[in-house]
Amino acid sequence: MSDRIQRELGNEKDIIQCAARFGLVGDATRMKICWLLCKHKELSVGEIANMLGVSVSVVSHSLKRLKQFEMVQSRKEHKQVFYALSGTDFSRLLRRSLDTI
Repeated sequence: MSDRIQRELGNEKDIIQCAARFGLVGDATRMKICWLLCKHKELSVGEIANMLGVSVSVVSHSLKRLKQFEMVQSRKEHKQVFYALSGTDFSRLLRRSLDTI
């Protein structure tokens, strides 16, 4: 194995972070939220819950996880919180992948 490949594989932090992000969107609810946010500029927690037919609590928990990995960003308007896909490289990759579906 070349030194370059060994160095790349030695960057365990980045590999683990990438695996965690892919695992994060492996959950059906979180994947559906990402899909909705690809199709809509931003949505409120209530709008997402209504579209998915799940509770606001389920959506809030899923969005919290997505936000931990910087896959979504939020903004608050009065008492309502709106979410959008973030501008990270991973989110752009996800958006490109979902746009082809």
